Amino acid sequence: MASINPYIHFDGNAEEAFHFYKSVFGGEFAMVIRFKDMPPNPDFPFSAEDGDRVMHIALPIGQDDILMASDIHPALGPLNLKENRSKISISAASREEADHLYNGLSEGGKVEVPLADSFWGSYFGMFRDKYGIEWMIDYDPKYQGKG
Repeated sequence: MASINPYIHFDGNAEEAFHFYKSVFGGEFAMVIRFKDMPPNPDFPFSAEDGDRVMHIALPIGQDDILMASDIHPALGPLNLKENRSKISISAASREEADHLYNGLSEGGKVEVPLADSFWGSYFGMFRDKYGIEWMIDYDPKYQGKG
């Protein structure tokens, strides 16, 4: 069964915020990936400073929940924290469930990242549904549907 986890965006201070959250909730980060960790992509250039921004950070909270975030990358367009603040992230229990959820929820919407194997090892896709809600679908066999 899929689990839903909050995914929030920051303007360059995701790591700082997550160290604060970690001080409150405890635990250890499950993952920290920076934009500079991405394979080179001529369609997505960034400066050395932007490369240090957090592409993905995850903090498990309790047994079943994960708080996740990233910094909004300037190359993605104008920053509007009221518009670009959060997404709904679904951690699927299988590739088949990820396909079903992605295909169903994205119908009539706008795909931002096609569902495919990612360079960090999970099966991932991102889109805005036909109602304007932003979703991320992820299946990571290492976490068996947990972020």
